[in-house]
Amino acid sequence: MLNIILLLMAGSAFAYLSKDNLSPVTLHVAHYTFADIPLFYVIVGSLLIGLVLSYIVQLLGSITTAWVLRGNRNKIKSSQNEILELTKRIHQLELENEKLKHTGPEIVDTNAL
Repeated sequence: MLNIILLLMAGSAFAYLSKDNLSPVTLHVAHYTFADIPLFYVIVGSLLIGLVLSYIVQLLGSITTAWVLRGNRNKIKSSQNEILELTKRIHQLELENEKLKHTGPEIVDTNAL
């Protein structure tokens, strides 16, 4: 519903703008010349081109951010794997240390990783 209201407001603004800006102008783009174009079309065209360009810039920024986040996720995952491996190694060394302390029966941890 909000979209419809915003579109109606934008349409009303364009209609009001077009009412007073119908004078023909000549538009030069590179080697091309467009004659007798209503000024309103030039204004709306400029607005649309600006919106499209700003959307493209925003999209490129989002893609860059996504790549950075993906790299950070990979670093976190590899760090978590390294922590898990080090935890397993610490547990093994603790068991080995207990074996060396006690010359008696061998200690076996059934909950070992």
